[in-house]
Amino acid sequence: MEIYVDKIEVKNELLEECSWKSLMESHEAELAVLLDPYLKKRSMQQKDPVLDFLFEYYAFRPSHLRRWTPGIGVSLEFSETSELPEVSELTISDQFAYLDPGHFPKKRIKSLRWTLNLLKKSAGKKPLFGCFGMHEWAMVYRAGEVRHEQIPFRLSDDEIAEFVESRPLLCTHFDAFRFFTEKAKPMNRNELSREKFQGMEQPGCLHTNMDLYKWAYKFYPWISSELIRKAFFNAVETRKVDMQASPYDAREFDLEPIKIETEEGRKMYLNKQTEIFERSMPIRNELIEALGDLLTRVS
Repeated sequence: MEIYVDKIEVKNELLEECSWKSLMESHEAELAVLLDPYLKKRSMQQKDPVLDFLFEYYAFRPSHLRRWTPGIGVSLEFSETSELPEVSELTISDQFAYLDPGHFPKKRIKSLRWTLNLLKKSAGKKPLFGCFGMHEWAMVYRAGEVRHEQIPFRLSDDEIAEFVESRPLLCTHFDAFRFFTEKAKPMNRNELSREKFQGMEQPGCLHTNMDLYKWAYKFYPWISSELIRKAFFNAVETRKVDMQASPYDAREFDLEPIKIETEEGRKMYLNKQTEIFERSMPIRNELIEALGDLLTRVS
């Protein structure tokens, strides 16, 4: 069912109360499977190299992730305001609650356009699969210190250095490259910078696909929680592969190494990277559509 809401020129989808409550409950239940055990471990100061990364590197707390939003373009039928989602941006009329595009911060439209352009550019590029996850190795190459103190290396410093020096560094993602050691940065075949960020992004990159989660939650609550959740679970599985292919020994966390220093390991990594690309593309396309719709409504 579609309705017009106040002065909105584009149609909103109407969700009956039982429907959106069911979606909200499903959202919470799906996340609880992963988040409840994680938060329990975190309360006991136990580390998790996958979820710790996602909640520290990406500034979106578990409590925010759990907070359900229908996204823009959806009106919620309700009987009691106290049962509506805890989204402060909701506009509440006599019968419906919805996100009014007129309340979208005008100062964020530039960022919205930039993000949409980035995703469109990367979606249209041929995926590159030749990096073999060497970025994590370049981040510790002849560093003299450990990035993740709670996780030991599975090779010695000399073995790590020897392997890095034996392979080309082909990183295309600036936000990974900027963590390379100073000795590793000149070894990267691609010249990367913040200014070249958009031009270098390509959809085969693990970190680019993890970042779909960032680009989705950056526009919470205007992007639906369903899409943010999809991007989050995709980021979780991608980060697992990231750690498995690293020089760290994360078997304590049920992450069996993908030994990219071997031919067999590189084949395994290539298969995993291809799977991530194929799983990420529908999410990327859905996010492009959602951000495009948001831009149309708020411009």
